[in-house]
Amino acid sequence: MKDELIVVAGGGGFIGGHLVASLLQRGFTRVRSVDIKPFDQWYQTFDQADNRLLDLRQKKACEEACKDAYEVYNLAADMGGMGFIENNNTHMLQAAKQAKVEHFFYASSACVYNADKQVSEDVVALKEEDAYPGMPEDGYGWEKLFSERMCRHFTEDFGLYTRVARFHNVYGPHGTWDGGREKAPAAICRKIITAKSRGKHEIDIWGTGKQTRSFMWIDDCIKGIDLIMHNEVPEPINLGSNELVTINQLVDIVEQIANISLKRSYQLDAPKGVNGRNSDNTLIKQYLGWEPDTKLCDGMAKTYAWIHEQHAAKHLNQVS
Repeated sequence: MKDELIVVAGGGGFIGGHLVASLLQRGFTRVRSVDIKPFDQWYQTFDQADNRLLDLRQKKACEEACKDAYEVYNLAADMGGMGFIENNNTHMLQAAKQAKVEHFFYASSACVYNADKQVSEDVVALKEEDAYPGMPEDGYGWEKLFSERMCRHFTEDFGLYTRVARFHNVYGPHGTWDGGREKAPAAICRKIITAKSRGKHEIDIWGTGKQTRSFMWIDDCIKGIDLIMHNEVPEPINLGSNELVTINQLVDIVEQIANISLKRSYQLDAPKGVNGRNSDNTLIKQYLGWEPDTKLCDGMAKTYAWIHEQHAAKHLNQVS
């Protein structure tokens, strides 16, 4: 199988880049990495891979991406929401069916879950069944839920082998860490690094800081993708850590890593997302005998070190 063609759609993204790296490190000799972004905007690139710029909103591009593939991992996503539905995963499923792909993986999201289950910080961990009745996040959440259903129908109607994982807040090196689109772990690392470098011991926190989340280390995510793809997991399944923390506790962790204590200013009018979200891992342990288990403090230490390097390099370039 190491000589079969493996396709990673969204290979220029954060998780996609790590997946391509893992496949190459494990000895796969034919890895096709596909993304719409220019190469200089890819999070990671590898000369050993067949790197292609393709717009997967176009059916012909999906057919080119899937041609001769043995496995397809569809991690491509557009945060714009509903306009992407029929022009991405459906076309990718059709192209995979046409190319007689053996295995098809779809990266879904915890955003599919019913919003009524996420209004309290004292959250009850989300079970897979909590996606129905459907009331996910508008746009992106509906896109993901619709695409999950399409995977199911392509399996039932055409016999296409599909696997679906609902990602919960993935973090780690080689991700977005500034510019406004970064997630909480990276944003807090950057803010604390900046505060420390400037000698201004203050930090702005969006919301009350009481919002609860779980965060999954990138290596656990990649391992989970592989296990779910190659085992009997016939239904959409959570892929996330169940180590629940408040945003305040996340700041505590990074302050300890940085050996600093900051005055906190809460921006109550800033976007804060849902009040509480956690992953119920009962089903993944039942199917796989495994769950993401990297401690948040350990993953955050590695993430902080990487962002610290990026921050220093950016500052050096600005000075020069």
